[in-house]
Amino acid sequence: MIKAYFSLPVLLLCGAAFVSAQTATQQQTQSQQQEKSAPLYSITLEGRTTKAVNYLHTNGPTPIGFEGTPLLPYGKGEAKVESKRGAVKIEAKFSGLVAATKFGPQYLTYVLWAISPEGRATNLGEILAQNGKGKLDVSAQLQAFALIVTAEPYFAVMQPSELVVMENVVRPDTVGNVEEIDAKFDLLRRDQYSVLATDYQAPKLQPGVPLSMNEARNAVQIAKAMGADHYASGSFQKASQLLQDAEGYLTHRSDMKQLEMTAREAVQTAEDSRAIAVKRHNEEVLAQEQAAAQAREAQAKQQAADAERAKLEAELAAERAAREKADAEAATLKAQADAQKLAEEKAQAEAASAAALKQQQDAEAAKAAALQQQQAAQAEAARAQAAAQQSADEAAKAQAAAQESERQRQQAEADKADLRARLLKQLNMVLQTRDSVRGLIVNMSDVLFDTGSYTLRPAAREKLAKVSGILIAYPGLKLQVEGHTDSVGSDEFNQRLSEQRAGVVRDYLVAQGVSSDAVTAAGFGKTRPVASNDTLEGRQQNRRVEIVVNGDAIGTSAPASPATSQQ
Repeated sequence: MIKAYFSLPVLLLCGAAFVSAQTATQQQTQSQQQEKSAPLYSITLEGRTTKAVNYLHTNGPTPIGFEGTPLLPYGKGEAKVESKRGAVKIEAKFSGLVAATKFGPQYLTYVLWAISPEGRATNLGEILAQNGKGKLDVSAQLQAFALIVTAEPYFAVMQPSELVVMENVVRPDTVGNVEEIDAKFDLLRRDQYSVLATDYQAPKLQPGVPLSMNEARNAVQIAKAMGADHYASGSFQKASQLLQDAEGYLTHRSDMKQLEMTAREAVQTAEDSRAIAVKRHNEEVLAQEQAAAQAREAQAKQQAADAERAKLEAELAAERAAREKADAEAATLKAQADAQKLAEEKAQAEAASAAALKQQQDAEAAKAAALQQQQAAQAEAARAQAAAQQSADEAAKAQAAAQESERQRQQAEADKADLRARLLKQLNMVLQTRDSVRGLIVNMSDVLFDTGSYTLRPAAREKLAKVSGILIAYPGLKLQVEGHTDSVGSDEFNQRLSEQRAGVVRDYLVAQGVSSDAVTAAGFGKTRPVASNDTLEGRQQNRRVEIVVNGDAIGTSAPASPATSQQ
């Protein structure tokens, strides 16, 4: 009987870190490599669809078959699946298996996967092929899932490769209430293990060398190629030391059992260091993107303020030019009036007496002086008009600057929307999350709590730890934890249970590093169902805890929900 040598919580934690690395674009990854000399690489996934089966509680085991894909046309197998309390037991055996290295020197073994209807892949264990046959006895925590077999570089991988060699099929003798469901999931492209780093080389299989030894060598090389020696040096050094110890056992042939245990521990530790490296690199990218967005927003605000100040200055200049023009026109009118008065005095002088010649000459001189003043006033008016035109040009420039400032403000809003979409995608990798006018709503189903209790199950703690790690990377977020129940039981019991569940989720988030000032908790009992309480499925959907994520960082502000809450 072959047993899995790794734990599901470790696989889920590493898998979340693995998938979160996909959010950084290939250009950003290459830039980080040049700046920090960390040999990380871009990961490409391809989609695939298979049939999942809902294994409802039955009176006994249900058989299911396996058929080989075009990659392994002669491969086949069968499994006995039995749904028990808390888990589904799987006893599988396979035939027609060829050496995994047939698909490439980097592929050393086969892994059995459970694929949920939502597309989440769970590593169930390694299939050790001997003489073309292999078997595996494991348990799955899912109720509905598909089973596939892939070729992999080592047993502890967190994402299935695209080398799917077998898929489950419903046999005619399958009994019980089963339901076929299309499950779409992602596969790691075949060429990814070939481009990890320029110095990566797949291990060469040697006679007498255990498979676990080659898997350990492969795992350490892949971890190093992904920057584990830089981002997770402690774990990577431990994995390297374990590999060195295993190499020593192999050289001296002293203790082959100890060699096997040490080599498998090296694989597990190398995979952990690789997952940590991907997570920390992704956190760096997110922090840099957020800092850049904040800088752009600050710059846009400053430019808007500068444009407004320029606009006010232009308006003051135009007002000043208008006053100067009015003064010039008044001076012109006064000069004309003075000239008219001098002309009248001259006429009176000529009519009065010829003896007033001297006075007439003085009047003519005064007239000439008035004409000079008139010309000077006209010149001043022309200068005032030119100044007004210049002020109008400056006002047009100020308006153009204001339009540019508005464009930059809109760009800042677009950056917030991009951060919101990225956060939604990351949260969906851990728990089902939807976008709404209130913000991003993360849904925790009732199965993450003990029945009728507010005690968090280990799986719930793992998921909340991942959610906390994602939320901490986005400062300024606000969280409202809301508890809900079905209609079974008294109103008082349901209200208290919903408050207790919301409160324990809030306390766990705070314990994981989320600011207590950013998290509130509230219970709504049975008052806000999302499905009918007349069916088992509807009541299960209504028993939930929702985390509403909003805040200015992602462009959403939502008021607190009217219910019993706590800070």
